[in-house]
Amino acid sequence: MPTIDFSSVTVAFDETVVLDDINLILSEQRIGVIGQNGGGKSTLTRLINGLGEPTAGTVTVDGINPSEQGKKVREKVGFVFSDAENQIVMPNVRDDVAFSLRRFKLPKHERLARVDATLKRFGLAEFAERSPHTLSGGQKQLLALAAVMVIDPILIIADEPTTLLDLRNRDRIKREFARLEQQLIVVTHDLDFLSDFDRVICIDDHHIAADGRPAEVIDCYQDLMAQRPL
Repeated sequence: MPTIDFSSVTVAFDETVVLDDINLILSEQRIGVIGQNGGGKSTLTRLINGLGEPTAGTVTVDGINPSEQGKKVREKVGFVFSDAENQIVMPNVRDDVAFSLRRFKLPKHERLARVDATLKRFGLAEFAERSPHTLSGGQKQLLALAAVMVIDPILIIADEPTTLLDLRNRDRIKREFARLEQQLIVVTHDLDFLSDFDRVICIDDHHIAADGRPAEVIDCYQDLMAQRPL
């Protein structure tokens, strides 16, 4: 698995601190990140592939600093957003997945083979020529995952991947994530999703409040939330 190193990382926007002195080494296969809205969860994960930069400290992915070599990191790190609709960029499903390969210098036959294999893997082959906007919510989330998987990443980051899904599609996405061989980092409020993960990190008030096995960290998070006024 890749090793992600946060060393004395602080992120601030003007006078507002979003993350404060974060020190973490992430090397487990499946890692969950939980915490109250606005606490810094999404900011933390966006630092990993250079979608954000620390105000102080450093982040490295297998020794590579995304702030300095973001393009190199993003060739191996895929990001799945909560609203899959926002990741749709092309007029049909096949082209939307193929779009992820645009920055790779692949022969046409290899590019097409990768796309078709990925569509088949996620049960989307029959929709290849359809507009992505006509897919169901669950299918759109699978499409977003397919568009990430086609680049053969070493790490997948998913920010609230089940938030907009009904129960049936939420379970489908969970099953697909469980089959992944890559390192996986999931930001979520769906605590059941994380029950069999290797590690869970709770971010509260811009700091690491708890870090360890899922049951222990989830209990800590629930205790913290119970103490907060409604």
